[in-house]
Amino acid sequence: MAARFQWHPDARLFDLSGAVLPHAAPVTHAVIADRPAGRALALALACGDGFRIGAPDQAFDPVPGQIEVLTGGSLGVPKRVTRPVAGWQASFVVNAGLFGIAPGVRVAVPGRLCHSLPLYAALEGLHLGAMVHLLDGQRPDRMGRALAQAEVVYATPTQLQAMLPGGPWPGLRHIVLGGERLDAALRERLVKAAPQARITVFYGAAETSFITMTDAATPAGSVGRAYPGVELAVQDDGLIRVRSAYTVQGAAAWVTVGESGYLQGDDLFLRGRAGRMVTVAGQNVFPEEIETWLATLPGVDRAAVLALPDTARGYVLVAALQGDRGQEQAIFSAARAQLGALAAPRRLHWCSDWPALPSGKTDLAALQRALA
Repeated sequence: MAARFQWHPDARLFDLSGAVLPHAAPVTHAVIADRPAGRALALALACGDGFRIGAPDQAFDPVPGQIEVLTGGSLGVPKRVTRPVAGWQASFVVNAGLFGIAPGVRVAVPGRLCHSLPLYAALEGLHLGAMVHLLDGQRPDRMGRALAQAEVVYATPTQLQAMLPGGPWPGLRHIVLGGERLDAALRERLVKAAPQARITVFYGAAETSFITMTDAATPAGSVGRAYPGVELAVQDDGLIRVRSAYTVQGAAAWVTVGESGYLQGDDLFLRGRAGRMVTVAGQNVFPEEIETWLATLPGVDRAAVLALPDTARGYVLVAALQGDRGQEQAIFSAARAQLGALAAPRRLHWCSDWPALPSGKTDLAALQRALA
């Protein structure tokens, strides 16, 4: 019999007002609008499998034991991914121990359920008997105030940064972050806002679920060590390959999500997505590597590096930044000294409002349009 998502008898689902939501009547399969979020999740659990939340205008062919999820779409239109229910259920069991999710634990989910991270978090909480609070649909400061009642939160760094004005969060004991890197400045602010919370950053994708996780011993720049049950390999082409029971293909096959990196001992370091690599005057450059370095500089709160066509060099790099514009000359000087003339951004573009997708990831397509 195909695996299906189910409510734990002790699980409770709360909407924006704090009201407990009832179970929905059983349905066979459905494409579900992601708002209101409580109704969407209740319908998804009524299906058990064979559902997709979001993209109602696109075709849907349900498969027993599987669901469709949407990627974050930071490079363009979100992609639909079909994945097995059993893979997520296997990681629910692991996370019950890692994050202490159990009956009675209050789990906050700020994202839209059409994206895989918040959908995963909500389904996991209900599977493990937690009290799941859906925060989507409120202003970020109100979500931040609601977070004061939670013990565990799943979010992206962008989402939590927007929610900080609603803090502090003395009751939080675990912050689980995915979708983007966590820069040092935001980590420091989160530690102050939630001094009792352990911060875990995971690296993964809709196709693979969890790949690696950080802990207190993770070296700077690394995305951590393999999540329990995951095998990692980096071969001669530099692409990261993963094998686990959590991937869309299951444990029998090695898969890649198109990112390059390298292992130092058991710690994984990313270079960037193969699709974002560009050639500048014959030199291969990964924008993500530069973004990570820029985020360590004084005055830089957020960084994104984009490539613009150039007749002489093929491409030139431009950095979109949020932070202290008074540090611009120091950033230019440090970039040229550290990165060299080819990889250093030729121009800095300062953003007062950082463009973000509903998933919480940086909207790289919007930045590319602004720079062009």
